[in-house]
Amino acid sequence: MPYPSRRPEATPPPGRGRELLARKWSYLLSGAVVVPLTRDELDRELSDRLDELCAVLHAEPSAGSGAERAVERLGERLVGLGYVGEDGLRVTAEVLGKGLLALPEFQPVERYASRIVSALGSLACGFLAAGRRAVFEQQESMQLSMLKAVRDAQWNLKESEARFEEVATSSSSGILVVDLDGKLVRANAAIGDILGYTTEELTGFALLDLVHPDSVKVLGRALQALVEGGQERVRQPQRLLRKDGDVARISLTVSLLRGADDQPGHFVAVIEDGTELMLLQSELNRQALHDVSTGLPNRQYFSTYLESALRRADPVRGVTLFHLDVDAFGMVCNSLGRRTGERLLVHVAQRLKAVMAREKAMIARFEGDEFGILVENAVGTPDVGTIVAEINRELAEPVYFDDCGLAVSVSVGVVRRPPAEWEPANVMRAAEQALRRAKSRRRGQWELFHHGQDASDRRVDALAVAMPGAWEHGEIGVRYQPVVGLAGRALAGVAARLHWDRGEGSLDHAGCVGLAERTGLILPLGEWRLATACGQVGWWGASGFAVPLHVGLTRHQSCDGDLVRRVRRVLDDTGLAASRLVVGMPVAVLAESDAVDNLTVLAELGVGVSLEEFGLGPDDLAAASELRVGSVRVASRLVGRQARGEAEYLAGLVELVRAAGVRVLVDGVETEEQAEWWRAAGAVAAMGSLFGAPVAAGEFSTGLPDTIG
Repeated sequence: MPYPSRRPEATPPPGRGRELLARKWSYLLSGAVVVPLTRDELDRELSDRLDELCAVLHAEPSAGSGAERAVERLGERLVGLGYVGEDGLRVTAEVLGKGLLALPEFQPVERYASRIVSALGSLACGFLAAGRRAVFEQQESMQLSMLKAVRDAQWNLKESEARFEEVATSSSSGILVVDLDGKLVRANAAIGDILGYTTEELTGFALLDLVHPDSVKVLGRALQALVEGGQERVRQPQRLLRKDGDVARISLTVSLLRGADDQPGHFVAVIEDGTELMLLQSELNRQALHDVSTGLPNRQYFSTYLESALRRADPVRGVTLFHLDVDAFGMVCNSLGRRTGERLLVHVAQRLKAVMAREKAMIARFEGDEFGILVENAVGTPDVGTIVAEINRELAEPVYFDDCGLAVSVSVGVVRRPPAEWEPANVMRAAEQALRRAKSRRRGQWELFHHGQDASDRRVDALAVAMPGAWEHGEIGVRYQPVVGLAGRALAGVAARLHWDRGEGSLDHAGCVGLAERTGLILPLGEWRLATACGQVGWWGASGFAVPLHVGLTRHQSCDGDLVRRVRRVLDDTGLAASRLVVGMPVAVLAESDAVDNLTVLAELGVGVSLEEFGLGPDDLAAASELRVGSVRVASRLVGRQARGEAEYLAGLVELVRAAGVRVLVDGVETEEQAEWWRAAGAVAAMGSLFGAPVAAGEFSTGLPDTIG
């Protein structure tokens, strides 16, 4: 049973819902079929079966085929209850299909929907297999009876004919007696019902004239093998032609009757109509390829359809794939509940159908709040921007659920006219990449897939996922850059920077941080950088060289709920005094309350706090004056602006920062002219290429001068 792979969870208690579902199953089943059990006995039996089914659904995914076989055995047990038949299977599928999805123990629905659908398919397979065996056993029993009747006919024809009539008339299976030339000698009423003929009309027909032309040769060879003694009976699925021109799908079993002299006499064919069972199996297959809530095709079906669409696409216009993600869907579920979220997704599906009604398009629901649209482009197909705008206009109209009006937008990744030789997986991946870029901008936007940009993104992603291994193998290290006092050019501190020596090239601090932020590696890597730098600066301090350590944090690190604990642990382990550590936070991150809390607590612990990427704007100035900040580091993009006519403005802002009692540091100083101007403006220290690039600890500490530059 192809359950989705996921971590095993504890099975929740059955609760009242399972008991009510079992009673409903028993009630509806007893009303549809004949079962030789009392109502209480049937209640207990089905309750036990339901418990077994639920246990399988909660089992670990590694159960594999064992779980599938267990559910098939449940289907077999249903057949063993009595005369259950197709009506019983239909009732079972309807009750369990709806009831299991509603049980609290199988919530949320999307987590168990595919399991339940697969389980119903396995249950139906087991039911059909057991039913088929019962039919075959019935057929074989009837064949034995008929064989005896035909042999006895040599002594008592009337008695033989009476027995045949009794067996044939009472059977729900079609029965044909065929001579060795292939002509029908006798037929019962059941076969007439299957094919739409009367028994009189069938007499004289050639058996092969009733068989679909594609199967005539196969059945003809099988009958010949029976006559020649190559096999005892023929059993195969077949398609027979009905009187009205339709095709009846049946299961055919043919045996050869021999006379008293053991010579071939007649063929006896037993026919079981499998149309309804095939329709049920078809419906179960359809459900396995469609989303339960919206009724749309699922990702598996969509991918198969995409493969064929790529092959038949117009060579000029091609196809366009839209990968949509509903914006703020998590907010809807968190505030109004998952049920409202699912109702909203049904509404989105309906609106997408309305927008794409005039196009040759397939709409599918992937997982969660994601949808896919495949458009086979034609002359009148609108451009991508028009389609996305129309979708967002439709979704902007509020829809009301429980007196709450909801309106959403979608972010969209688009692949337009992908090459015909691309595999569906490549097209789907390209659309997902484009969607990721669209979501990184703002809500309600769309992004078109570009081959060059995708290649660049893939190279960056490859570096990002390789970073943990490089770190483990020692390719990533900490380098140290001097922070220099602008007045006397004395060393005022040291900044810890990351460096990745990749062999074929190297990656600086900004590149390392950017990659680590993409994967979440920044938290453990950042703590390691802090510990390494604190240990190094502590060792320098023991050697008589005591300067503050400057460590800049990223947005992710600044908002980390464990930041204070990490800093305290490093200080305790290395023995470095809190006063010798200066932690820098990007000024833009102070809009986050978690970052402000971390800044405040670190300041209370005696750790120096600095605001980095300081832009000298009103909000930045307010943050510097209102928070417990010891220094600010002016962003490198502002360093050279004093030479472009902004000197007076920048100097005035620096003075405002100093008036708040905050020291001003400058990042990215490259020339003596820049260093002198910022010194005169009131900045106390700076770092940049003028004073030295980041170097390894050994190079930094060798012959440290009193002044630099």
